Amino acid sequence: MEVFIELSIIIGITFLIATIMRILKQPLIIGYIITGIIAGPRLFNVISSTELVSLLSHIGIALLLFIVGLSLNPRIIKDVGKVSSITGVGQVIFTFIIVFIISTLIGFSKIASLYVAIAMTFSSTIIIMKLLSDKKDMETLYGRIAIGFLIVQDLIAILVLMVISAIPEGLNFTHLIFGIILKGAGLLAVLSLIGIFILPRITKLIAKSQEFLLLFSLGWCLVLASTFDYFGLSMEVGALLAGVTLSLSPYRFEISSRLRPLRDFFIVLFFISLGSQMVFSDIMLYIVPILLFSAFILIGNPLIVMTLMGLLGYTKRNSFLAGLTVAQISEFSLIIVAMGVKVGHLPNEILSVVTIIALITIAGSTYMILYSNKIYPYLSRYLGVFEKKGKKVDEHRYHKDRSYDILLFGYNRVGYNILESFKKIKKKFLVIDFNPETITKLVKEGFDCKYGDANDSELLNELDFSKTKMVASTIHDIDTDLLLINKVRESNKKTIIIIVSHEIDEAVRLYDAGASYVLMPHFLGGHHVSTMIEEHGLNPTKFLKEKIAHLEHLSRRKDMGHKHPTHYGH
Repeated sequence: MEVFIELSIIIGITFLIATIMRILKQPLIIGYIITGIIAGPRLFNVISSTELVSLLSHIGIALLLFIVGLSLNPRIIKDVGKVSSITGVGQVIFTFIIVFIISTLIGFSKIASLYVAIAMTFSSTIIIMKLLSDKKDMETLYGRIAIGFLIVQDLIAILVLMVISAIPEGLNFTHLIFGIILKGAGLLAVLSLIGIFILPRITKLIAKSQEFLLLFSLGWCLVLASTFDYFGLSMEVGALLAGVTLSLSPYRFEISSRLRPLRDFFIVLFFISLGSQMVFSDIMLYIVPILLFSAFILIGNPLIVMTLMGLLGYTKRNSFLAGLTVAQISEFSLIIVAMGVKVGHLPNEILSVVTIIALITIAGSTYMILYSNKIYPYLSRYLGVFEKKGKKVDEHRYHKDRSYDILLFGYNRVGYNILESFKKIKKKFLVIDFNPETITKLVKEGFDCKYGDANDSELLNELDFSKTKMVASTIHDIDTDLLLINKVRESNKKTIIIIVSHEIDEAVRLYDAGASYVLMPHFLGGHHVSTMIEEHGLNPTKFLKEKIAHLEHLSRRKDMGHKHPTHYGH
């Protein structure tokens, strides 16, 4: 019962701190670590069952790495692309070298410098994916590049985890060759065969039962983690590779979604445990390294990515936005350093230093990424040094004319119908979209297109609105739409401006700012049905014709890859 009360208090504190993090728009991981500090022996000393919390936190790490492994489908490596591979590997190498040199110069031991340098190289895939998703930037060019080099980083992190977990204190070269490499290679070979030939058949048989699939996946994760631990290669690596072996399965998304709530609970305890282990007695001795490394991660890492992308011929805006995604260290960094402490390579003080750096950089980079579109205009004039002269590989200028009768921002579910109307009225129009695949597809169909984001004031300044008779935007982001309306109205008071919105208050603001018409899909759908009822009455034949026409329309949409959203956000 004491353990139950202890966990209840810990979860209660976690909820309160997490609420504050939500208000501050910060990742909850920061709240979990702060909870550990508060509940730990340095403050309220709530955590007395340290062995139980440690055990549960290890399960959390196993589940976290298992789900990370599920997303690392080996087949996607070839799709990552040149820029993601070069940027991912390049950033890891340059960050490692620079941090290792700095660490040794300020007095860290060689082994501590090695761990700190490794920890500083990785960025948080989980946090960045969440932030990009919240900003609806997953499909943008910079978003795709960022996700690509984060995958490359994760693959490198897997190799690092395998080596560190298998190197005990006082390792000799013979043990490295025969005790680690051969055992690791043997297990990997067996797992590869199982993943290719056996697991797909098993998952196909058991996937008919959701509970059975969940039970099998959880069992596979824990069995493989235990097997690797038995052979001296750590449970963390075993859990991660258990996920990789199932990443080829068509049921990987289902497995991941089922296990995520379970993972979230246990991973909370890992970060709480991490926070409770932090040592503050000598932390002032490390204040200079903490500030130095935090500044380097927040500023130096983005500069490295911007330089590499600039050399590859990308525009300064995409380089800047992609660079911000590496301005923090990851959960992998904390796991690696925690493993270093566990195997006796590092003192607890180094774990405390890296954890504080994680708190600073995750908090700082979160705001930088969330407000990147507002920060960029202030820095744009100074970023030209990171941009090659001449044509850029990501400009995608598939048009010749300077002025157009109509400009369409965002070709999506709504934009598809609008574009069909533009074709019928036979006016000269230009499609502007941030998804390079969409641009390529429309170009093949013979449409004038331009790659770009309506958030980019530089792009808007390039466009000639003076002769434009209509501007339509399907973006439904209030700040972006207000910026667009203001830019258009500065050049042309008569232009028809059509905007999409899902909120009544926002629609009123857009009208006040100068929108000609605000399209609200929710209300429009109800209006359409009511019109059909008025026109067709209770005639089943007419509704059958509507049904046939709608099915044909839906079939065309499905062929184009369109999906109806499950929810609406800003």
